[in-house]
Amino acid sequence: MTAPDVTGTPTESSRVPSSKRASGKRPSGRRLHPAWIVAAVAFLALVGAAGFRAAPGVLMVPLQQEFGWSTTVLSLAVSINLVLFGLTAPFAAALMERFGIRKVTSLALCLIGLGSALTVLVNQSWQILLTWGVLIGLGTGSMALVFAATIANTWFAKSRGLVIGILTAGSAAGQLVFLPFIAALAQNPGWRGASLLIAAGALAVVPLVLRWLRNSPADVGVLPYGAQEPEVQVADAGTTAAAVGKPEVVVPKDSTNAAVRALQVLKRAVKVRTFWALVAGFAICGATTNGLIGTHFIPSAHDHGMPETTAAGLLAVVGIFDIVGTIASGWLTDRFNPKVLLAVYYQFRGIGLLVLPLLLGSSVEPSMIIFVVVYGLDWVATVPPTAAICRSVFGADGSVVFGWVFAAHQLGAAAAALAAGFIRDVTGHYNYAWLGAAAMCTVAAVISATVRKDAKKVPVAVSG
Repeated sequence: MTAPDVTGTPTESSRVPSSKRASGKRPSGRRLHPAWIVAAVAFLALVGAAGFRAAPGVLMVPLQQEFGWSTTVLSLAVSINLVLFGLTAPFAAALMERFGIRKVTSLALCLIGLGSALTVLVNQSWQILLTWGVLIGLGTGSMALVFAATIANTWFAKSRGLVIGILTAGSAAGQLVFLPFIAALAQNPGWRGASLLIAAGALAVVPLVLRWLRNSPADVGVLPYGAQEPEVQVADAGTTAAAVGKPEVVVPKDSTNAAVRALQVLKRAVKVRTFWALVAGFAICGATTNGLIGTHFIPSAHDHGMPETTAAGLLAVVGIFDIVGTIASGWLTDRFNPKVLLAVYYQFRGIGLLVLPLLLGSSVEPSMIIFVVVYGLDWVATVPPTAAICRSVFGADGSVVFGWVFAAHQLGAAAAALAAGFIRDVTGHYNYAWLGAAAMCTVAAVISATVRKDAKKVPVAVSG
């Protein structure tokens, strides 16, 4: 499979004979373009993979009560997960280009299911590091947000921002679907039942992926959604696209090793200032979402006397509004300057974190509801504009570059998860963690405002 073309120009893999291909917008004889079916299955796959994302915050207290493990130890398990989640992403993007989206996605979901199921057997702290950390980290990393970018770039020539927003919301939907049930099961019959629910949710999507998630539009004889039928000129055998006046897209060959491909892209990207601006901003994004709120909000609320099920319900509301916010962000990304959107998102997030220590209590007050709504709208709204900038600046390397940027997101999340757990063990509260995160968001807003979205595209080298 050739690398997805993120510029909208049909790649060699999609140049099928016109007799076997209808228009890019609506294939003949079909009421719905196959791209939307693929997007729907991808959404469900992200929902299934997202089950564990809600688990640590809910299961941390029950595990502490049963085994006596410290917050730092459990935070370390989450940190390992987040590191692998991030570092796997760029290689997963390259693996999807090399072996196909369907195979990589199915394997990732199986790893998540296996890791969650084995969690019920743990009785020592190193075992939770293996299941929560290594197995689920590798699985969720292969189903990271770079998966959404790959689907959008491969199957859609227009409305990519909206599609990435919808698919990114799949992670929020996973949190929304699973979190209340995980919290209820953690109370009765216990955290083991919750772990089995996560495993079942991931494995249930595998048959749908194997049946409906196609690797590329060429597999079903169509152009990407919104692509225009190219004008075919008669040319002698061996005539190149350039010779007949058609643009030639230079992409990596299929024989390229996935790891080599990912590292080659990184080598080119690190020479571009925009890459480092996106890395810094997204690291702070991860620290202030998955690392802090996703991992420590429920334990922090529990410290203030709030029942775990109530705190879990609040995070579920974050998930609801995250769906709205992320889809809206995708729509806005198609219409406005992405770097301006990023700066606004980060600054609003910082304001929310600044006031959070004043809002936590034993009961839910209206001010807390306002925080949950605002934070939900902003949760991963940063993804569509970040992916758009990667596509604009890095061209055909865009999906893999986004994988590396997402790796920074998860490294930031891992550092914040571990640091917040340590702060809690040392001080007895999370206040310094919230205030430090608020300051970092302001830094991210300033950095985002300096991003050069219109930088000259980085050339894509041919490997061989």
